[in-house]
Amino acid sequence: MARLTEAAAFIHPECQITDCTLGRFTEIGRGSRLAHSVIGDYSYCDRSGDIANADVGKFANIASFVRIGASDHPLNRASLHHFMYRSADYWDDADPDAAWFAQRKSRRAVIGHDTWIGHNAQIKPGVSIGHGAVVASGAIVTKDVAPYEIVAGVSAAHLRWRLPADIAQRMIALAWWDWPHDILRLRLGDFRALDAEPFLEKYEP
Repeated sequence: MARLTEAAAFIHPECQITDCTLGRFTEIGRGSRLAHSVIGDYSYCDRSGDIANADVGKFANIASFVRIGASDHPLNRASLHHFMYRSADYWDDADPDAAWFAQRKSRRAVIGHDTWIGHNAQIKPGVSIGHGAVVASGAIVTKDVAPYEIVAGVSAAHLRWRLPADIAQRMIALAWWDWPHDILRLRLGDFRALDAEPFLEKYEP
């Protein structure tokens, strides 16, 4: 029997999941922490992922120790410390700074369909990763990544294109990630055997 199903996400032990929506056939690796995020169908994160305030598309491949939407600190105030906004942890008569937490939640990281985020990479709040893009291991991404772009380094910079621009646009138009589960199974052999252009030639309308 298949390990992953559409009925419920496969969640490994020692995970902390708060206010998240997990799609069909999703998997969350051991020790991961997710908050205020949406994980699209078929996407997974490996062990010790840390994902907050993020919208993750379908078929995203998120390696171990990836951090997406890391929380930030108020650079313009007198102090950086979280006593200012987690104030109830320090004083019985103080409330948390609701406005600060709302502002954090509003800075969504967006991860496109069919993406690959390498081991120990970081995606900063407010950054968008385009469909089909690849973020190399250890990269720190501080600005948007185009569809089918491969980026690497600190701060992440363009390395090369995963597919030529015309092929990438045709793949986005095909949107195979929206195909039904039974169609994916029917065409599994071609996913395995065909490179991108012959695959497009076979399945483009």
